[in-house]
Amino acid sequence: MQSSVYSALFGALTNEHRLNNISNNLANINTTGYKRDNLAFKDTFVKFAHDQIMEPVANVRSEKLFPEPKLMARPRIALAQTDFTPGPVKVTGDPLDLAIHGEGFFKIQTPDGDFLTRNGKFRQSNDGTLVTDRGYPVLGDGGPVTLPRNANIVIGQQGELYANNVQVGKLQLVTFEDLRGLEKLGQNMFRVREGSDIVEQPADQAAIQQGALESANVEVVSEMVNMIEAHRQFEAYTKIMKTSSELDKNSTQRLGKSSA
Repeated sequence: MQSSVYSALFGALTNEHRLNNISNNLANINTTGYKRDNLAFKDTFVKFAHDQIMEPVANVRSEKLFPEPKLMARPRIALAQTDFTPGPVKVTGDPLDLAIHGEGFFKIQTPDGDFLTRNGKFRQSNDGTLVTDRGYPVLGDGGPVTLPRNANIVIGQQGELYANNVQVGKLQLVTFEDLRGLEKLGQNMFRVREGSDIVEQPADQAAIQQGALESANVEVVSEMVNMIEAHRQFEAYTKIMKTSSELDKNSTQRLGKSSA
């Protein structure tokens, strides 16, 4: 089989992953606080054995013992990165809807541990605990936040919690020096990537806006353009595979006829 078939196959599979990534971004366009994913690509060079050999040259007229190196480039997905660019803020008027301006995350408590989110769509449970839309408690400086029922709730820019003009706590608002050390966990949550040495720190430069929510940072037009591009590239690679297969078939038939 010709190397062109392998190169085209890897290119087609890579664009299939790219299409899946774009589809996921578009599917979450209405998800509060969602951060889009980007895929980076690189070429993987396949080397022949003689490419590793550097033979000595006796003089300038000496002929090389081995032919010139031949490298075959095959595309691979190098890295998937989350784009933490802030999304547009939408005013809702609900006092428990919170949007973060700048780099920062809310901390939430789950049965599997404490995780991070930009989704500030909160509500009160029956016992007054501030929880996410999935029922996970939102953490403050002293643990899960509990607010009096039917109180006038005011939340300051740094997460100060006031009930009827009396401060009752403060939300934990955290960030990291290098956000690339975070990974998506699902359910619009993040955690520190295993093996990463980033350290949690207070998000002093971030500010909370009460009565608003951060929308997804997905640009529909850009994602649609990327989808069309990836789809056309996928089609081009499949045509290359088909053409290469036909060339192999014709060559085999001609060789069979010439040797008959």
